[in-house]
Amino acid sequence: MSRPENDAPALRIDTSRPHPARMYDWFLGGKDNYPVDEAMGRQMLAVEPGVPVMAKVNRAFMHRATRWLTSNGIRQFLDIGTGIPTEPNLHQVAQQAAPDTRVVYCDNDPIVLAHAEALLKGTEEGAIDYVEADARNVDVILEHAGKTLDFSRPVALSLISLLHFVSDEDGAYELVGRLTEVLAPGSHVVISHLTADFHPAEARKVDAMYKANTLTLAPRTRDQFSRFFDGLEIVEPGIVAAETWHPELGEPVPGQDDVISAGYVAVGRKP
Repeated sequence: MSRPENDAPALRIDTSRPHPARMYDWFLGGKDNYPVDEAMGRQMLAVEPGVPVMAKVNRAFMHRATRWLTSNGIRQFLDIGTGIPTEPNLHQVAQQAAPDTRVVYCDNDPIVLAHAEALLKGTEEGAIDYVEADARNVDVILEHAGKTLDFSRPVALSLISLLHFVSDEDGAYELVGRLTEVLAPGSHVVISHLTADFHPAEARKVDAMYKANTLTLAPRTRDQFSRFFDGLEIVEPGIVAAETWHPELGEPVPGQDDVISAGYVAVGRKP
């Protein structure tokens, strides 16, 4: 596991303002969050009560995509924007199907680093590592990930609920392009992303909340989302709502039929 020396993660956790990863943890029913995260989470629930279900639907998509990828021979995963560990984690799903799977997690949130040991317990046949780095530090990520993953062979790049926290000005498309460029043919890119297409009024209110807390939120339209897959072959069923992507590969989330999806998902293959 890679981490700076003499760096105490708990001392670097900013509890003065909400953090998207900790809010996501709260929506999923986790305990690794603070009152400031819960407070903003409750504000969002006042705007859209279905947010916790949407968060679980998004998580379930990651599980199904991982199962699909392992069933199609993928044995290496690079998960950027990992978030706070919530079982089952990606490696648990992948290694259950293929014990020799190798996974590298990456996040820049100190609270994720503090719980990284939970991400590093896998099968003897496989391998797991954790890199503390900002998603935009592509060179750092690739250097560390290359110690565990063989980039001359196919890798699944997982970007779950990450890119809507990276603005165009901050290089969201360039980030994906640089990562995709180094992937071998046969690799896949898995993305879930927030959109305002289905909830325009609610999205405007949530955007105002984020700006009030000096947080970045960049929901994208379907066309904007599809640009992340330029040069890739989008696998069936294409760009869809999370709950409709290969539902046969997992159990439905309770309540998912009572909410309108808040985002798009897709899996692209590098030819």
